[in-house]
Amino acid sequence: MRMNTYEERISLLSEMIAFAIVDGELHDNEYDFLALVAEELNIEKPVFLELFSKRSEIIPIKDEHQRIMQFYRLALLMHIDNVLHEREITAINEIGIKMGLNPMGIRKTLKAMEQSPNRMIEPSYLICAFEEQHN
Repeated sequence: MRMNTYEERISLLSEMIAFAIVDGELHDNEYDFLALVAEELNIEKPVFLELFSKRSEIIPIKDEHQRIMQFYRLALLMHIDNVLHEREITAINEIGIKMGLNPMGIRKTLKAMEQSPNRMIEPSYLICAFEEQHN
């Protein structure tokens, strides 16, 4: 995953942290996943920990493929504790719409993840779920 600027990487992680606690809890699996993403984004541990106590400005992601991948990371995060809260489902849909993603692609992706035993889907399927809506 390649984000253009440090601010964009901070924004991405901040959005994920906000989404992780939308159900009122931060499970160990969610924290571990977020820590892994922070490491992948080259965000230092003290900065990562600070993001839990302060709200960072969310910078819109311009590239559609990066928006799709961020949506997918959020959806993975939603499933990581094996408990789907209504607020998480509402929030993931709202976030996808705010990202400018096609609602049909959002629904198709979430349904495929729900039906997958490990909640993961192939990247090619993910991209196709959104791109077929362009025609």
